[in-house]
Amino acid sequence: MTENISSNTTAISFRPAVDADADIIAALVNSAYRGDSSRQGWTTEADLLQGSRIFAPEVRELIANPDSVILLCLQGDDIIGCVNLEKTEGAAYLGMFVVRPVLQGNGIGKHFMKTAEQYAQELWGIQKIWMTVISVRKELIAYYERRGYARTGRFKPFPSDNGKEQMLVENLQFEEMEKILN
Repeated sequence: MTENISSNTTAISFRPAVDADADIIAALVNSAYRGDSSRQGWTTEADLLQGSRIFAPEVRELIANPDSVILLCLQGDDIIGCVNLEKTEGAAYLGMFVVRPVLQGNGIGKHFMKTAEQYAQELWGIQKIWMTVISVRKELIAYYERRGYARTGRFKPFPSDNGKEQMLVENLQFEEMEKILN
């Protein structure tokens, strides 16, 4: 599926990731959440965490998992966004949602999220989608609320030692959000 988002972008299309995309996906995710490159957009976690969010072998595992799909957002042949959808009991988990930082704020993410929700609903017949957001990310929580996600009041601790990233802020935690799909 392809469509124009705005006059300053070329056609946007979507497709499931394949194994050969893993290195590009890992680099894109890390550039959007960590380090100086992430500061070009508004989704940065650079002041909260340092290190890598994900490595290519982990991306390959997600691609190979039959209950998981990484949906790519492309501008021409260029991968400019990704999202991981995982089938859970009666719902789908939406994670690793990324649009290249320099392209954020152009409506791509809003359209991409809606496409991802529809994709998961058609693929698995689910009626609910959920995610976790670092609870101190108020602007991100507000963005998801504008997309129809509700805060559930459920929290879980951020993994303090996952071998990839280091917390720069103490006591980080995830907050769950969910959306009932029509």
